[in-house]
Amino acid sequence: MCKACTLTLLFVLVALSCGLIGCAGSDACGSRTNDTQAKLLECVTVDGVRKHLTALQAIADDHGGNRAAGTSGYDASIAYVVDTLQDAGYETELHAFDFAFEPPASLQQIAPVKATYETGNIRGSGTGTVSGPVIPVDLALGEEPWPADPFNSTSGCEASDFDGLDFSGPSDIALLQQGACIFSAKASNAEKAGAEAVIFFVEEAFVYRADQYVGTAALLLDGSPSNLTIPLIGVRFPQSVALSQEGVEAIVDAASAKVVTEVNVLAELPGGESGEVVMVGAHLDSVHGTPGISDNGSGSAAILETAVQMSKVKPRNTVRFAWWGTGSDLIGSKAYVNGLSQEARDEIALYLNFDMIGSPNHGFFIFDGDYSDSKDTALPPAGSAEIEKLFESYYAELGLPFKSIKFSGSSDHGSFIDAGIPVGWLFTGAEGVKTEEEVELWGGTTGDRYDPCYHLACDTFDNINFEALDVNSDAAAYSVLQYAMNTEEVNGVRGKGNFQLDPGVGPMPSK
Repeated sequence: MCKACTLTLLFVLVALSCGLIGCAGSDACGSRTNDTQAKLLECVTVDGVRKHLTALQAIADDHGGNRAAGTSGYDASIAYVVDTLQDAGYETELHAFDFAFEPPASLQQIAPVKATYETGNIRGSGTGTVSGPVIPVDLALGEEPWPADPFNSTSGCEASDFDGLDFSGPSDIALLQQGACIFSAKASNAEKAGAEAVIFFVEEAFVYRADQYVGTAALLLDGSPSNLTIPLIGVRFPQSVALSQEGVEAIVDAASAKVVTEVNVLAELPGGESGEVVMVGAHLDSVHGTPGISDNGSGSAAILETAVQMSKVKPRNTVRFAWWGTGSDLIGSKAYVNGLSQEARDEIALYLNFDMIGSPNHGFFIFDGDYSDSKDTALPPAGSAEIEKLFESYYAELGLPFKSIKFSGSSDHGSFIDAGIPVGWLFTGAEGVKTEEEVELWGGTTGDRYDPCYHLACDTFDNINFEALDVNSDAAAYSVLQYAMNTEEVNGVRGKGNFQLDPGVGPMPSK
């Protein structure tokens, strides 16, 4: 195929060839070497990715709706990924790391009525069981519709908020509302006032009346440890209404964290003589209490299908696929990068991250590798701008609008940034709210979150936009094969000539 051809032509050819010889699951895809963009994109289909998401959903269903690290649901997710990779001919490695596993906290109301509430863990919590009266502190509950802005409340932000409240008993529980200061400040004021436990709740704009709340009070505003000793838990907004009534008593139980060993899954497609390693990753686990199909079954399934369909390719550069554990805390990827020697880090040409790539109210977001929208953050490693350009040109050739997102370490690429490794990331949105302008770009619903089920039990198979997932699964496959063959644009290391990028028209299909 000539160098003047564009991705538009590539996708036309893919569509025609799919009609003639079949796509994912066909004998052609199962037996041939997908060493061109046209062949690979023909075989990495949304149906293939859906198959993996169906398996992850079934795992969650069999394990209490949970695939979080430290649980049997994550163990089963690991087994599925390993079995799939080994069936495709890969050797897999389980990279072990330790992390502090926090069992779910619990909350029971014992007076004036009895009820058991779903809760979320607050990081930085003390541990123990506290039984006593629930004392509301400067709440602004209002009537339905409840206020959407959580910053309307200063509940617990000042020591004076506790004046006139009786925290002199042996086991008093403060009920605090998310608001104008950080959780650790509120909890610290409550502890100083004599509270033996804290129940937090938040407004809709932050975390969601629909399910439990999780958060952190581990650090003070200056970044120092909060060193809190009292139990802290989070609850749904409607529960706060019940708990704020007169005469309520409850039992708060925050169990002690325990150090457990968990694993990342790694698989490698050996390269030629370049000595370069292209890493591709997605976190495999969910947050506690969720199936995690959007976050991040979507990214995990996309790179798994890419690995399967590339299994017979002989790349110029080694491709190392990674499915990270404890993605909500970035512990698995951090343990991996921190455990590498400097020589091993230097071998990694770039890292591609795929985290939440099929959000239901999606946007098409690309990590700001050229620093054009990230002026208040650290500079990205050199080469990141070129990865952003590849994704930009990919979307542009499909006629899809895109936006950049601020360069930060908010997902598993963070540790690679810290190590000076160029990174790229595709993302379709999480707890952010979609604007009217973005609805004009991509459709969807103004004022709703990109993923209304982010970190909630409703993050199921039905929480995926498969059109967005289809686009981004292809983008993932395209970028992986491109860099498997040629990283010259990123790091200056010469690659295969038929995988060059034309600066005039963007990424090119191979000959």
